[in-house]
Amino acid sequence: MHRDISFQRRRMGNRLLWIVLALTSAALSAAHAFPLLAPEPQQSQAAHLSAYVLTRYQYKPAPLNDSLSSKIFDNYLKTLDREKLFFYQADIDRFANDRTGLDDAIIRGDLDIPFAIFNLYQQRKTERIAYARSLLKSGFDFGKDESYQPSRKDAAWAKSEDEMNDLWRKRVKSAWLSLKLAGKSDKSIVDILGKRYGDQLNGITKAKSDDVFQDFMNSYATTLDPHTNYFGIRASEQYDISMRLSLIGIGAVLQDKDEYITIKELIAGGPAARSGQLKIGDRIVGVGQGENAPITDVVGWRIDDTVALIRGAEDSVVQLDVLPAESGPDGKHKLVSLVRKKISLADQAAKKSIVEVKDGNSTRRIGVISLPSFYQDFVARRKGDKDFKSATRDVARLLEELKKDQVDSVLIDLRNNGGGSLNEAVELTGLFVGKGPVVQERDAKGNISVEGENDDGVAWNGPLGVLINHASASASEIFAAAIQDYGRGVVMGELSFGKGTVQAIVDLDRLAKNKQPKYGEIKMTVARFFRINGGATQLRGVTPDIGFQMMIGAGEFGESSYDNALPWERIKAADYTPVADLKDVVPLLQASHDKRIENDRDFRNLEETISKLDVLRKKNLISLNLAARTKQRKALDTVSGLHEKTRKAGQTADASDGKAGGMAPLGDDAPDEASSDSGQGIENGHKMPKDVFLDEAVHILSDEVGLLKNNPKLADSIRPKLVMR
Repeated sequence: MHRDISFQRRRMGNRLLWIVLALTSAALSAAHAFPLLAPEPQQSQAAHLSAYVLTRYQYKPAPLNDSLSSKIFDNYLKTLDREKLFFYQADIDRFANDRTGLDDAIIRGDLDIPFAIFNLYQQRKTERIAYARSLLKSGFDFGKDESYQPSRKDAAWAKSEDEMNDLWRKRVKSAWLSLKLAGKSDKSIVDILGKRYGDQLNGITKAKSDDVFQDFMNSYATTLDPHTNYFGIRASEQYDISMRLSLIGIGAVLQDKDEYITIKELIAGGPAARSGQLKIGDRIVGVGQGENAPITDVVGWRIDDTVALIRGAEDSVVQLDVLPAESGPDGKHKLVSLVRKKISLADQAAKKSIVEVKDGNSTRRIGVISLPSFYQDFVARRKGDKDFKSATRDVARLLEELKKDQVDSVLIDLRNNGGGSLNEAVELTGLFVGKGPVVQERDAKGNISVEGENDDGVAWNGPLGVLINHASASASEIFAAAIQDYGRGVVMGELSFGKGTVQAIVDLDRLAKNKQPKYGEIKMTVARFFRINGGATQLRGVTPDIGFQMMIGAGEFGESSYDNALPWERIKAADYTPVADLKDVVPLLQASHDKRIENDRDFRNLEETISKLDVLRKKNLISLNLAARTKQRKALDTVSGLHEKTRKAGQTADASDGKAGGMAPLGDDAPDEASSDSGQGIENGHKMPKDVFLDEAVHILSDEVGLLKNNPKLADSIRPKLVMR
């Protein structure tokens, strides 16, 4: 009883505090025309229902108590003000009494606290943008020696208005200097920044009650693990669209990161991926509708507003002003023109090519199968269509063609393959190892099931390689891990993403038996994957047998980049028998690889520039002095330019002769697939970009073929004893 009275008193005191804050916000709201938002009845019900699901059925359910409330509180503040640009330390202190009250807010359906926090955030944001606009009148002294930290996620909250003003003065000065170094006049800079800040103020006025609830409930969900999310009605519609890949656009998954709309993933077969001009980590700073159309600055925009601008009618042109991933905040932009297309399963289909590698008097043929996703036409399969499209079926067909072409080895290229169907990953593994377990799955109750292939025959029993990078995730990791555990093939590339969890969607409206949607959906983690050797792919990913660094900023994404990723674990190994043992051949291949890249200038330059760019990107300090900043930019541009030049290094090759320094695809799939929506594709006789990592991977497999031919005893010890189909 005493505890209840204390809670009521505390709640009453906090409510008075929030009333005062609300009145303050209301006064500023009237002055600056941003809405003072309040919770709606259905949101209280949705919060309660979400808590019911998450506390009972999530893989590692956490009781909704004071301890979790504190984590939700921190996560909510991080969602609103990750860079600590708006709230003061005094605001955080003012919130302190409510740190352990959000569990009660969710359970009781009283959402006043999170809404009051959001309204104060709107107030602070309005104040800051208004201050930023005021600085444009007088300009800046770029002869002064001072610096600015672009990332403030680890910084302290500002303790005074003077400290906050100085922070924003440097922030606006940095933005001005970036535009100045890009060749803009002072008048143009004032216009650009004035419009940018005006758009941000307009964005504040567009906020709705649903936006607040979405942010708060997703802060609760993601506290449990990075892949558990709450989707309100609007967010749920967007998620469904992305899963179906049915809306017309550029085929990219975007995220809001440090005020920039950043490319998180490129959808296989989409305009962005096929263009070859965009990559993970690139930042979209402007969008134009049509050829030669004016570019709309989208820095600081809401991500849904930016996505709406990028989407459009099929076959229409959208132009993107892009700040490349490797560039600093004032790096050189590039304009990318794309034709919007609807993405289908056909666009994601596996493709094959053949690469000839010369070794002395020998010429070895390596079949390459590029698999952008583990796709399956689930609808056609459910309808009983015997010819439903699937990754496994397509790869099996391509393997038959490669066998007729008498290739010596096969490489499965899984770079940037973010996963897909678990069933496809299992069946695809069966094409190379035959009957046996492929992956283990443990649910929330600790029950372990084993998924495996039951077919006794294989489609390819010759030498095999798998190429992965840090964007190879989920089903890609299951396949690569199984090939590695069975000793079936050499895994090459870089450490994979590390996602070893299973998610399921819970429709809250279906649970509540609502005819019209009003509660949204929960995507939550319900199980974990484990390798057949008992180790998890979660967090640690798949470590290649032969590794090389391929991606810029790889440490900034992937499972290990999340603060609350589920830990790595081990369970009992499944009952399986390796089909081969590569422990004697991998060191020999590694030695040949090391020796070759010593003399491969393209490979060495690319690895070195990636390392240098990563070092430069991690320096969280940029000068606000014109001379010093110019020097910084030149240094970064030099390394970035070298990276781009090396990445695109190539030579003239006729695709019909199969010779380009060991790097020409022979199959008729390659030229068609390489053509881009912007009309800058690769055609016979044109310059063909050299993919140095694929080039090295096929050379490693060529080395393996040579070892096996020249050492019958070694070949017999590692050759898989498999029955062909």
